[in-house]
Amino acid sequence: MDFFVFISDQWLAVSLLLVLIYVFAFTEQHKAGKQVSVHDLTLLINSDKGLVIDVRESKEFQAGHITDAINMPLAKLEGRLTELEKHRDKTLVLVDKLGQHSASAGRKLRASGFDVRRLRGGMGEWRSQSLPVVTD
Repeated sequence: MDFFVFISDQWLAVSLLLVLIYVFAFTEQHKAGKQVSVHDLTLLINSDKGLVIDVRESKEFQAGHITDAINMPLAKLEGRLTELEKHRDKTLVLVDKLGQHSASAGRKLRASGFDVRRLRGGMGEWRSQSLPVVTD
C-alpha cells in the first residue's frame, strides 16, 4: 500500500523516471540499427543493396542460413571488421537466432560507420515464413 501512496505523492518524479527509461531504451535500440521485417530483407537482397551477416555460431549457421549470408559469430565480429570494408556501399542486415543478440553487433558496426539493420525475429521469423534456407 505504501508503494501506491508514494506513486500518488510523487507522480511527477515517477512520470519523469518512466519517460527517461523509455528515451534511454529507444536511444539504445537506435544505436543498434533499425529492425526490418522479413519482407524488407527480401527486398534488400533482391535489389542487391543488402548483405546478410549472420552472427550465430558456426554450427548453427551450417545447420541452415539465408542464401549468400556471411557467418561472423558475435564473439569474433570485432576481429573481422576489415572483411566488411568492401561492402560499405551496402546495408548490412544482421541475423541471429531470434532477433535478440544482434543489437550488440549492430552497435559495433554502426560505431564503425556501417549502415546497419537487424532482422526482426531473426532466423526463427525467417523460417516461420517458410523462406529458403541453405546448409553447408
